[in-house]
Amino acid sequence: MSMISMPTEADFARYAELAVKKGVNIQPGQQLEVRADISQAPLVRHVVKAAYAAGAKQVFVNWSDEETSKIRYFDAPADSFKEFPDWLKARFEQLAEEKTAFLSIVSDDPDALNGVESSRISDANRAAGQALAKWRQYVMSDNVSWSIVAGASEAWAEKVFPGREDAVAALWQAIFAATRMDQEDVVAAWDTHDQSLRSRAKLLTEKKYAKLHYQAPGTELTIGLPKKHVFLGGGGPNIDGIDFIANMPTEEVFTLADKDSVEGHVSSTKPLSYSGNLIDEFTLWFEGGKVVKAEAKKGQAALDELLNMDEGARRIGEVALVPDDSPISNSGLLFYNTLFDENASCHLALGRAYSTCLEGGPSMSQEELAANGANDSMTHVDFMIGSAEMNIDGEREDGTREAIMRDGNWVI
Repeated sequence: MSMISMPTEADFARYAELAVKKGVNIQPGQQLEVRADISQAPLVRHVVKAAYAAGAKQVFVNWSDEETSKIRYFDAPADSFKEFPDWLKARFEQLAEEKTAFLSIVSDDPDALNGVESSRISDANRAAGQALAKWRQYVMSDNVSWSIVAGASEAWAEKVFPGREDAVAALWQAIFAATRMDQEDVVAAWDTHDQSLRSRAKLLTEKKYAKLHYQAPGTELTIGLPKKHVFLGGGGPNIDGIDFIANMPTEEVFTLADKDSVEGHVSSTKPLSYSGNLIDEFTLWFEGGKVVKAEAKKGQAALDELLNMDEGARRIGEVALVPDDSPISNSGLLFYNTLFDENASCHLALGRAYSTCLEGGPSMSQEELAANGANDSMTHVDFMIGSAEMNIDGEREDGTREAIMRDGNWVI
């Protein structure tokens, strides 16, 4: 096997331009906040350049370093994880109030926090979740434009391509293939793909299903859908009418579940990388919308911490449909990264629902959202349930059913 070469500066420039112009779709005079690990510095510099070229007023780079984060989790005093700095909370909220766009470049090592006491991770997640509730509301109601893209790192690449000398280059190649960077006109390719996802979402919204029925090995699940539910897919407008694409790659159409109307059991089909730990081969049992039992062959403690985050962490916020015959799935790669693995497989999310998935949702109060079936939580964690053996039916208000997916693929 010949060695794969690393991306060139021109490749990084093209990818950065895609993230800036199609992802967050930066507008003249707008601010951009970029969040990235220091390993992604070469890409981040191109992002900053592309943003200023597109007319950005100011670009802030919020650097992190996985190694120093790891040191903190092992060595800092335990009570420090229960606190989140007020100045940092204020920073997030001010940026959102100023309509700053947020671009995250993910490159995490899926096993980064192996061996860390799980209570430290859950305390940190809970403190951040509570502090950033207002900021998360801005993001999840599309008050601001935001996007998540990926960058290859050594530890992540080693997990995806163990033992390969060219693992980092191979991961970059896989990231570029998944984001259509291998197409000659990448923007045109994304425009076509975006329209296809939006059309599928419109079709499903018009069906006005009352319930979805899932059947696969290890899965017998019924999910109620709120009366005012809307399916979304591809890009969409923020509250000011500016289109952006939140996830690159994306292959899903999604809506929200009725938080009190999920019954049965569902089994994962891919590992879930959650807070630096892998949770694998797990099954969740639901009654009245709530997880009443959860068993994992790997990562039980991490799964328990996730479910105990708050009351809403045991309920479904998002329902996403992804065909098995899609680019990421067909690559045969397991990315150990939710941005990619959720786009290879039908998935659900525990935790907060996107208010944009309800008619009039973004302008509703928390009480109105809850009354319309939307789940609230300080967390939102996607897990993969789809496979080539998944069958999904839609049930209408009158009880009639029709096939939506058979053997993992669309039939409508």
